[in-house]
Order: sequence, then C-alpha cells, then structure tokens
Amino acid sequence: MNQAPAYSIFSSGDAALTIDFGNVIDVSLNEKVMTLFTALQKQPLPGMIEAVPAYSSLTLFYDVAAIKKKAGKEALAYDWIKEQLQKLLVNTAEANETSSRFLQIPVCYEAAFAPGINELANAKGLPIEEIISLHASKKYRVYMLGFLPGFAYMGDVDERISMPRKTQPENVVAGSVGIAGKQTGIYPLASPGGWCIIGRTPLRLFDPEGEGESLFKAGDTVQFISITQNEFESYQRGHS
Repeated sequence: MNQAPAYSIFSSGDAALTIDFGNVIDVSLNEKVMTLFTALQKQPLPGMIEAVPAYSSLTLFYDVAAIKKKAGKEALAYDWIKEQLQKLLVNTAEANETSSRFLQIPVCYEAAFAPGINELANAKGLPIEEIISLHASKKYRVYMLGFLPGFAYMGDVDERISMPRKTQPENVVAGSVGIAGKQTGIYPLASPGGWCIIGRTPLRLFDPEGEGESLFKAGDTVQFISITQNEFESYQRGHS
C-alpha cells in the first residue's frame, strides 16, 4: 500500500487550504508538489476552483457552496476537501507525473544590462567572466511562479555567486535577470525589486495585453545562454 509523504494541512482562509511538505527549497519536495498539482489539473476535486503550487507546498481554493451541495449541508467544506486531498495524496504517493520542458533563455551580461554584476564581483572576489560562466553553466528548476505575473523562482545558483537581497528595493527593468540567495529569476515586468541584477534577456516573458500566458511553468528546466549586446539589440529589432 502506498504511503503519503510527511506533510501538514492547514486552513488558508474561509475557502482555501494549504498542504505543506516542509518549508525548504528541495527538488524532491517540489516534485511531490508538482505531482499532486498535475493530478489535480487532470482531475480536479469536486468544488475545487484553483490549485497553486509553490516551492514545497500547494494551496487549493474551493467553492464552499459547491462542496456542501456535494457533501451535504451539515458537512464542513474544509474537512471534506481535506479528506479528498488526503486520499489523492495516497493514490499519487509513488507517481511522478509532471510535465517539464527545457528552455534556453538568452541573456546579455554586459554592463549596460547588469547594474549589479560589479557589486557581486567585488563581494565574491570573482572576475565578471567567471560569474557569467557560473550562472550560465547550470540548469535551473522553476520551483514556482509568483511576486509578479510570470516571475519564475529558479534554483539553485552556485554558492560562489549567491547574493542576499538588497535592503532597499530599486527600480528594475523588464527582462532583468537577478540573484537573491540561492535563487535566480527574471523580472517579466518593470518593478521595484531587491535582487542583484546581473543581466537582461530580450525575451518577452509575460504579455499583459494578450492572453496572460507566462513563458515559464513550475517544473520547467531553464538554462541561460550568454549573448552580446549586438545580439540582444538584433533580437529586439526582429521582434519589435
């Protein structure tokens, strides 16, 4: 018989609950989250509105009235949906059904697009060329989307280039690639932010005027490809 992994479930409001596998950044835990998320996408629980995956947890939003119609007026919607989720978790305990894509993202690391790369180089005592090599040589997992529409939290960066968040947010240009702790990510829209910016991609990651689709999805694998400023500008001209 399958055994569900260790977890806790708690209320996240009047019509939501969260299942938490441990408050850490861990690939195996994120895979459990994504397996559960994939199962819910394929076969939503009765009364479910939306499931939102994070690093090591998943939040499920539900329709209280729809659940009471299904389970009975005397039933507590939270208890009922929790029981259904626990059953699903047992049934998927040994599954590994996640959809993952491999994406290569062009990034220009030149000074005009990397206002924080000198700060990182000085803090770590590394030449800029090595910082670029370390950042672009790894393949990163998209653990979750959040903060801004289409903002992908990816990890883990090489410890030699990890960098704490800034204490004061600064204005960040759309497409900026940054590092914060063990994470790396790309700002899909212009926004205040506290990540150390080491480059910029010419790709448009989120189109608020279109269908609202993000380039990234949780579970994707991403690798950055270093490009020159001329290549960056050529790409922009070709897609303007």
